[in-house]
Amino acid sequence: MLPLFLADSIFGETVILDGDEGHHAADVVRVRPGEWIRISNGVSDYVDGVVESVSRGHVEVKVESRFSLPPAEPRLVVVQALAKGDSSNIAVELLTEVGVDEILPWSSLRSIAKWEGEKIAKGRQRWESIAREATKQSRRISIPKVGPLHSTNELIARFNSADCVIVLHESGEQPISEISRPHEGELLLVVGPEGGIDESELSLFRSAGAHIGVLGPTVLRSAHAGGIAAAVLLSSRW
Repeated sequence: MLPLFLADSIFGETVILDGDEGHHAADVVRVRPGEWIRISNGVSDYVDGVVESVSRGHVEVKVESRFSLPPAEPRLVVVQALAKGDSSNIAVELLTEVGVDEILPWSSLRSIAKWEGEKIAKGRQRWESIAREATKQSRRISIPKVGPLHSTNELIARFNSADCVIVLHESGEQPISEISRPHEGELLLVVGPEGGIDESELSLFRSAGAHIGVLGPTVLRSAHAGGIAAAVLLSSRW
């Protein structure tokens, strides 16, 4: 698989990588003239081409082939509760590598980490940066969208736009692999924090029509549970 880079524009016979991406390609990865690479616009379009020239922080690529991915079905949105330390970062990285389409940060009742004031914008920007880098590392074409911070009430309102909502919780009686899911539309997966989802929140989710499901016989860390559950749900798409 070709190494992947990102560019805002991939139109024309030649695509130029400069700025941070040019520095990464030229000075970190050290691509060389004659090498084939792949460049994505981070949405659905990408090109394969041959490196024509390299200078400090600047790479010019001759486009040889163009591609466009069809919309993913079903679209998987993962609600990830804020977690302490690096746990949230690990979760976002893993969710991106697996292939989810959107990640929504959630301030749950039991979340130890809190985004307040300036931290709200900085936290979202941090998740967006992690998702972007994980996109290149995993060589997927599209960067998953990172949505705004959601409260529990805002999250329940968000359920209305989903075709199916699955909440991971050890009290679930049905494995998520056995829950009837749509083949198109939007599938929303909710992952709690380290201390688990509060019973009052779980009751609200049930009342809103969410399926409560388990992943397996063991309880996983919040940082890992979403990525593993997403892999199960995305297996049909693979």
